[in-house]
Amino acid sequence: MSSLERITHYADVPIDIDVELDRRVLTVRDLLDLEAGSVIKLDRSAGENIDVLAGGTLLAFGEIVIVEDTIGVRITDFNEED
Repeated sequence: MSSLERITHYADVPIDIDVELDRRVLTVRDLLDLEAGSVIKLDRSAGENIDVLAGGTLLAFGEIVIVEDTIGVRITDFNEED
């Protein structure tokens, strides 16, 4: 029995996937000034490489894509380190 066959019964278990687009440092004043519709500018743009994490573990690598009016992530490779 292969490794994949041994875990098939877990296929429908939900798991959180984290994709971090960027981090910003804001002052408390900046946070208090935020309101609905405010925009926080990020230094990342479409086409840049990002990490995809599952349960805090590096799972894959991807790139930021724009699909119509939505930001998405295209998986480019999977992390094969043990």
